[in-house]
This record gives sequence, structure tokens and C-alpha cells, in this order.
Amino acid sequence: MLRWIRQQLGFDPPHQSDTRTVYVANRFPQHGHYVPQRFADNRIISSKYTVWNFVPKNLFEQFRRIANFYFLIIFLVQLMIDTPTSPITSGLPLFFVITVTAIKQGYEDWLRHKADNEVNGAPVFVVRSGSLVQTRSKNIRVGDIVRVAKDETFPADLALLSSDRADGTCHITTASLDGETNLKTHYSVAETSVCQSVSQLEALQAVVECQQPEADLYRFVGRITVTQHGEEIVRPLGPENLLLRGARLKNTKEIYGVAVYTGMESKMALNYKCKSQKRSAVEKSMNTFLIIYLVILLFEAVLSTILKYAWQAEEKWNEPFYNQKTEQERNSSPILKFISDFLAFLVLYNFIIPISLYVTVEMQKFLGSFFIGWDLDLYHEESDQKAQVNTSDLNEELGQVEYVFTDKTGTLTENEMQFRECSINGTKYREVNGKLVPEGMTDDSPDGSTPRLIGEELLFLQAVSLCHTVQISYDQPDCLVGGGDPFSHANGFSSNHMEYYASSPDEKALVEATKRIGVAFTGSNGDVMEIKAFGKAEKYKLLHVLEFDADRRRMSVILQTPSGGKVLFTKGAESAILPFTTSGEIEKTRLHVDEFALKGLRTLVVACRHFSPEEYIDVDRRLNAARTALQQREERLQEAFSYIERDLQLLGATGVEDKLQDKVQETIEALRLAGIKVWVLTGDKHETAVSVSLSCGHFHRTMNILELLQQRSDNECAEQLRRLARRIKEDHVIQHGLVVDGASLSLALREHEKLFMEVCKNCSAVLCCRMAPLQKAKVVRLLKTSPEKPITLAIGDGANDVSMIQEAHVGIGIMGKEGRQAVRNSDYAIARFKFLSKLLLVHGHFYYIRIATLVQYFFYKNVCFITPQFLYQFFCLFSQQTLYDSVYLTLYNICFTSLPILVYSLFEQLVHPHILQNKPGLYRDISKNSLLSFRTFLYWTLLGFCHAFIFFFGSYILMGEDTTLMGNGQILRANRQLMFGNWTFGTLVFTVMVITVTLKLALETQFWTWMNHFVTWGSIAFYFIFSLFYGGIIWPFLHTQDMYFVFVQLLSSGSAWFAIIIIVITCLFPDVVKKVFYRHLQPTSTQKSQMYSNRVAIGDDFIALQPLSRAKSQLGKIRWKRVRVQSAQNMTLLKPSGAQGRTIGTC
Repeated sequence: MLRWIRQQLGFDPPHQSDTRTVYVANRFPQHGHYVPQRFADNRIISSKYTVWNFVPKNLFEQFRRIANFYFLIIFLVQLMIDTPTSPITSGLPLFFVITVTAIKQGYEDWLRHKADNEVNGAPVFVVRSGSLVQTRSKNIRVGDIVRVAKDETFPADLALLSSDRADGTCHITTASLDGETNLKTHYSVAETSVCQSVSQLEALQAVVECQQPEADLYRFVGRITVTQHGEEIVRPLGPENLLLRGARLKNTKEIYGVAVYTGMESKMALNYKCKSQKRSAVEKSMNTFLIIYLVILLFEAVLSTILKYAWQAEEKWNEPFYNQKTEQERNSSPILKFISDFLAFLVLYNFIIPISLYVTVEMQKFLGSFFIGWDLDLYHEESDQKAQVNTSDLNEELGQVEYVFTDKTGTLTENEMQFRECSINGTKYREVNGKLVPEGMTDDSPDGSTPRLIGEELLFLQAVSLCHTVQISYDQPDCLVGGGDPFSHANGFSSNHMEYYASSPDEKALVEATKRIGVAFTGSNGDVMEIKAFGKAEKYKLLHVLEFDADRRRMSVILQTPSGGKVLFTKGAESAILPFTTSGEIEKTRLHVDEFALKGLRTLVVACRHFSPEEYIDVDRRLNAARTALQQREERLQEAFSYIERDLQLLGATGVEDKLQDKVQETIEALRLAGIKVWVLTGDKHETAVSVSLSCGHFHRTMNILELLQQRSDNECAEQLRRLARRIKEDHVIQHGLVVDGASLSLALREHEKLFMEVCKNCSAVLCCRMAPLQKAKVVRLLKTSPEKPITLAIGDGANDVSMIQEAHVGIGIMGKEGRQAVRNSDYAIARFKFLSKLLLVHGHFYYIRIATLVQYFFYKNVCFITPQFLYQFFCLFSQQTLYDSVYLTLYNICFTSLPILVYSLFEQLVHPHILQNKPGLYRDISKNSLLSFRTFLYWTLLGFCHAFIFFFGSYILMGEDTTLMGNGQILRANRQLMFGNWTFGTLVFTVMVITVTLKLALETQFWTWMNHFVTWGSIAFYFIFSLFYGGIIWPFLHTQDMYFVFVQLLSSGSAWFAIIIIVITCLFPDVVKKVFYRHLQPTSTQKSQMYSNRVAIGDDFIALQPLSRAKSQLGKIRWKRVRVQSAQNMTLLKPSGAQGRTIGTC
């Protein structure tokens, strides 16, 4: 129970040693002194709160906000001392703010819990008590034997015990972990691979000893001790024996594995960053402004206290006849009196700090976030997925992004390779309807028969269909891979149901292409490979495989042909093959490869070498000697490979397209025009990543590509960085792109961060390849913490992107094919990369301008509110008399002025969405938090002070001594009560203030809807109606009713109405003049776009037309299903001049 409570509170028991001992099937030693190790359960937790820590943790986070903490202090002060206003005036709004925020954040965390429960509740099968038992994923314990079937993901990090294959191997894809879609082979040790049934596994006695959990996906050190017939057999375990959580089983019917790392200790979970509270730049600006206002508040309170005592230095003001002091007051300490008076003034002026700002911001973010989900342009019909918001706190941050970090596989690409073109013996071919057609010719076979290819063409296709590590899976359920005759399916019927699995997506695309053309790879059995060339089966004996490596950049196979000859087929990058060729159309093929690359295709060159019997004997001897060497095995293998892969005959080249997602190139270009730099961070190979970067427009063909690759030491890395920096300085005009790999990045970040950042910032585009998940997060953090503090956005679709997504200011998950880990841990989720353009350029723009205006307007209206209170103290001997009634003090921010700004912050559009998407440059106008700059903040603050002075002194001058304002010229009535007194004056100031601040917002509103009209004029009307009822009736539950009949009496005077109109016009007229002046003489690009956009009203929708002559084409682009039209027959377009409209018939 204690351990469970500790886990709920977030405490994890520390590991006692550097290694962990896992007893397979939890067969613990029977001796009494054994103490079992404690391991984490298998639950994945992406949520922030639990039932136990929600209240304290949420309150702590909320009171970190300056305004909340400040109002808590004010509330406590009001409870402790005698203050001019009731504690309710501070306590009620504070309680409202805290409650609304807690409900919103609790709801968002509940959604995360819901997503976690889906994962943790997934059904799994484990071996317990001699049988296969179905349980939930979260119930898996370290030591459990788990069964995983084909195409299922591994629920924990498992050490492979056995598979349905005789050799105990299995194949997996790790796309959701490292972004690679290629097939990886994993192995079990010989002693456990024979345990293929539940009964055999139950009888297995084995112990796994391994390192404690660490985040490195590619490192695992352990050993397994198997007890057979009383003898202990020890076998080493490495990464090839470990099946990582999140990976997917492929081409294998089922496997059994023992859980070694579970839950948050699995490698996938350790690559998640700790979830931290993300705070937007706007919120940080708000806190800065609050500190400034706090200083203003303290200054006013101190000044008022000092002036009070300066005034009371005169005897007649110290103790006037109408306010005699008590004995206790005369004898009290001057210091305590000073502090008490200071706190009283603090309470009196405390409304200058707008507590309702926070609750309005929270409501705006929460309600505004629904617009993203409702946007049909962000809806993907094929997958039936709409955009979703996981964290609404960062909406405005979408409008401030300066760097986008994107994954490649599954984010920019569809994860689908397609064969496009090839070059054979100097002739270019393309595939048309399953046939190879030479360039310039068309497919003219009327019967659709496949032409016979002879000579070089056939040899090329044979090389492509044999030089690979592809494996085959059949769809028939009774066909078990690895059992029976693997060639039994090599007939026309069954071959249609073959599914290829390859070590790289290129290999799969090429083998599928040769199958369509007529040379089909139909399977392998041990060292025999079979192809079917235009219906004729051919069997080749696989003698040697020369594996691909990053240094050689090629792979080869040595085969024995059906005729008995020995041949080497090799394929790889052109730079790794062409220098070693001695025959064939070398120059023509080189030109074709360059043409393919210019088209954005991924290129491979294919060559062969025929061995004489004597040559093969020498080759075989060299390979066997290198493979069995105990010392310097890698170096000797490289020498042997170099000796073999020479004197090649060039056969041709292939061009494969890594299919990009729709509109990726346009999206990246739009982001670049918006001033956003795009970095691609991928776990893929260097060549693959560069090829995709070129095809998607991330790298331009005219760019100077700089490389920081395969750096082996700090000094070497530093020298290369200096060379790159010099090249950038020398080439001023050329755009630069940087390519860096994971190993070089580690060296650069260790000692040379500043130099690396200098190079990166001078590059238009950066590509990082071979990146581990935590390295992606480090790169994002490096940019985040640089002196400029840019706003970063990370977007990805796999578990390998989670750390990057959590590290960036804004994290976006792609709802792709690689699981839901990225989506669950992101702030926003979209179905395709192309939607990022609208999300930033439109929604980001709207959210930012709305909340920037909201924040500054709140400060403005509170300055207007409390400054007359401060000025009034000069007229009442600093007696702490309040100018406004306590009900008005409480309701000013909650009721009278809250709805107009809330509706404004939900619907305002400075520019039409179509224009924002068509002109990405408008995004630059709001970059670097420009609308919340200190200059803009100062303007709104000074405007608030100016308006407050006009409210106060305008009312004072117009009503101060003017008896005619009472309408009948009388000051005293029959009941001898002075009608024009304190409350009448305060009510006049308050009335003018409510009208002015509401109309000021109306002047700022660009996009009017019926809701704007309703809340703007409705707020003013509500104030008048409320005041009439509040002051016109004697309410029995009120202790005092100072406002009785005051408002009615005030409005009965025509002169009072005249004063209200004069003061409001005096305040707002300079604003109108300023807006007109600047709009016509110094318009911003945003204002120019506003002038160019002529809107056409169609039902509830609007269309931007520029110019009017393009009306028909603009109307043709409308999705009519989203627009309500009164009459579909005719539609009137209004000219901007207001002249007579013209009708377009039958739209």
C-alpha cells in the first residue's frame, strides 16, 4: 500500500544496484534470504496530475502566477485589518478564477488519462501457471513471458526467447521509435529458441541479468543463464536480442519474450522528456506587465500614505470635530498606523491589478481552441481525422513560431516508395502499365503482353531482384513462414498474395517493380534464392552477402547461377559504385543519375562482376579468413570487400520516389516566406534524408550544401566548423544548407555550441540525420536557450519524436501510421503536414492578435477604473473614502466590461483567412511578440491614465459647482438631503468610464458579428438597467444602501447626459483621428491587406475578393456545402465604392 501511495505521488523507489536480475516466468529462488528487486509496473503515464496530487499541484502552479498570489495576499489583508472595501470584492473573483482554471486544466488532463488508459488497458497474452492467460498491458510484470502475434506492437521491452521460426529469429519494424521503416532481424539464443510451446516455456529455467534501464535505443548489455539437466549455460545478450516497446512484429506469426523493462522504465518511455508546464511568451509578457503595475500600485499607496500624514501635520486636519479619535487610536504606535494605512490604500487601489484578466484569458483559450477542431480545412477525409487540441494554453504561441523542427519519415513523406525510372546500358526507361518503355517511346502493345527483355536489360532486372535482403510473407493463414517448401507459392495464383519485407524501403520498391515488369523474386530457402523471369523459374545459390555499411555505401551478393557460374551483383550510391567500374555506359549513366536526382528521386547504381573459378576460390578464401579473424576483424573485412568490389561492369541505375505528403513543398515554402526557418531532424540515413530534403523544397538546388559528417574527435569537429564558418562569410550571396549527423552533432554540442550555432543561424535550412530521440530534444533545447530565445515548434508522428515535441515551445503530433505516442504527448495534433500552414499562418495569427489586444485592453480599462479612485483621495484628505460603491467595484470586471472583450478575443479577424494564407509575409508583422512590445504597452497604459484624468476632471469641472445640472436648479430637496454628493459624482465617473472603455473596444474591432453587436451595446444597456434596479429599490438583505435613488436622480438631468456625451467624445475623438492618420499615411502591410480585401456576404460566410474582376473564380473555389445561401440562382457582389452591385447568375 505504501509503495502504491508513493507511486501515486510521483516517487519511484531507487534501484539498489547497477544491474537487474530477472527470473524468467518469475521462478524466484526458494532459499529464504533472497530479497526480490522492485520494478516499475507496465503503466505508461503521459498525464500531469493524479487524484491525490491534483489539488495541491494545481494550486501551486496557479499561485505561481503573480496576479493570483497578489490577490491572495490582498484577500488575507482584508480579513486581518479594517479596510475600505469588503473582503468579498477580492475573494470572490479570486475563487472564480482559481475554480475555472482548475476545471479547465483538470479536463485537459482527464483527456490524457483517457488516452493512457487505452494503451494501458490493451489486451495481451502472458504465460502464467502453465497456460496462456489474457490480461491487460498494465498488468505485465518484469519476468512475465509475453506472447506477441504478427503486426502487434510489443507491450514492454522483451528479451526474445523463441519464435515460430526454427532458427528462433523474428523481424520487426521500429518506425515509431527511430523513424526507420526497414525490417530488422532479432535473434534468440539457441537454448531458448526450441521452446515454442507454452508447456516448454513453463518448464524453462532461466535467469536474465542486464543493465538497469537507460535511454539509448541501440545499447543493451546482458546475459541469460539457462539451466538444462542441472548444468548452467550462459549466453550473451545484446541489442539484437531485445524487442523494444513500441516496435511492431512483422513477417513472423508469433514470438515469446520475457519482460525485462516495463512501463516508464522501457527505453521508449525513457526517451520521453519529463512533462513540464509550458508557458507562452504572452503569459511571460503578462507577468512582466503585472510587475510594472504592481510597482505603480505600491507607488500610489506609499504616496497616498505619505500625503495623508503630511496633510494631518496640521492640527485642524489631524482631528477634525466631525471625526474625533478614540483613546486607543491616540496611543497606538505611529509605525503600526503607517503600515495599517499603507495596507488600506493598497486594498483601495488593488483593482489596478486585473485578476479577471487571467480567467478571461483561460476562457478565451479554452473556447477558442474549439475553432481548430471545427475547421474543415484541417479535416482529413481519407482517415476521417480532424485536428485536436491537447493543450489550449499555447494557442497564441502558434503565431510566434520562428523555428520549425520536423521529422521526415511519416511527417514529410507518406512512408511509401515508388519506382519511377531506370537507366540500363545508357538508355533511360520508365515503367508504363507494368512494362519497361524506353524514353521517347510509348507502350504500343495492343494485347497488353509483356515484351521479352534480353541481354543487358534482363541481367539488370535479375541483379535488382537478387541483390537485396528482402523476405516474403504470404497472406494465406495456413502458410507458416519458415515451414514447408518456400517455393510452393511460386506460381501465378499465390504470387499475387506475396508481401515483401525489406531492410530498406528502396529495396522493397525495386523488388516490387521487377515483379510487375516480369522478373519476380519468389522466395529463399537457406542459401537458395529463386526468381521467376517471365514465367521461367531460376534458382541461384547465395554464397556470400557483403552487408551495407556507411563507409562503403553499397551492398553486394555473390551468387552461383543456374549454369554454375559465379557472379557478384552490387548496388549503392553512384559515388560508391562508378569509381570502381571499368566497363559499361559509365558517362551516360552518370548523366542519367544526375537527372534523376534533379527530379528528387532516390538513386542507386547497379553493377556486376563475373568470377572465373580461380578468382572465386581466392575471393572465398579472403572472405572466410576475414570473417573468422579474432583481431581487427572489421578492418580485414573492409580490405576483403574492397578487393572484391572492383573491376565492375556497370549495368544501370534506378530512380525511386519517396512519395511526399500532399503539398509539403508548398507548406515549407509558405513557412519560409513567413520568416520561419525549417530544420529536418531524422533518424534516417544521410543520403535518404538529403534526397527527401531536395524533393520537398527544404533544400534548393541552388543552395550551397555544407556537411558536418563522420567527425571522430573534438578537434576534427571544431576545425570543420571553422571551415564552414569561413565559407559562409566568403559566400555572401549564396544560400547555405547544412547537413549534420548524430555523431558529429554530439561532438559539436559537447564543446563547440557557440560555433555550431553561429554556423546554423547563417544557414537557410538545416538537416540533421541519424538522430537519436534525445538528440532531437537537445537540438531544440539548444535553439530555445540561445541568446535570441526564439519560439520553437516541433512536429513528428512517432515515439522517437516525443522528446522533441515535449521540449519545443509548441509540440505537434501527426496522426500517422506509427502509433499514437506523438499525438498523446503533443500540444496539438493534425492529420497531415500541409495543415501546419493554416494552423500557424491563420489560427496562430488570429489567436495572437486577439490575446495581445485582450491583455493590453484589460490593463487599459483597469487603469481607467482605479486612477479616479487615486485622484479622489486628493479631494477627501486621503481618508480612504472609496469613489465607487462596493457592488460596482466587484462587478466592473466581472459583468460590465467582461463580455465585449471575451467575444472580441474569440472572433476578431484583422485580415481575412484567405489573404493570410496567400500572403505568408503578414506573419512577420506579428513576429517577436511585436504587439506586446514595451512601446505598445506604454501606449495603452498612458492612454488609460489620460482617459481617467478626463473622466475625473471632466465630471468635476462640469458638475462641481453647477447647480443647473439638477435640472430644476435646486440643490436641496424637501428631505434636506444633498443630491449632488459623493455617490452622485462617483456614479457619473463610473458611467462615463463604462461607456468609454466599451466604445474604445468597438473602435478596435475590425470584424463585426452579431455577437459583437449584442455584447457591446448589451453591456452598456445592462449597466443602465442594473443601476436603475439596484438604486431604485430598497433591498432588505443589504446593510446599507448608499446608492438608493442616486442613479435615477442623475439620469433625470439633461445636463448630466450632456456631460456624459461631451466626456466620451473628448476621450475617443483623438483615437479616431490617430487611426485615420496612420492608416492613410503610414499603413502597415496588414492594413494594406485590409484595404485590398473586399468582402462579400453570403449567408454567414465571407469571401475575400481582390480585385472584383476575379469574383467568378473566387466564388468557384467556395465549398458550397459549408455556406448557407438564401438563393442559389443569383448572388449580388457589392463594389467597394458602394455603387450598384452586379449579379452573377447560376453560381
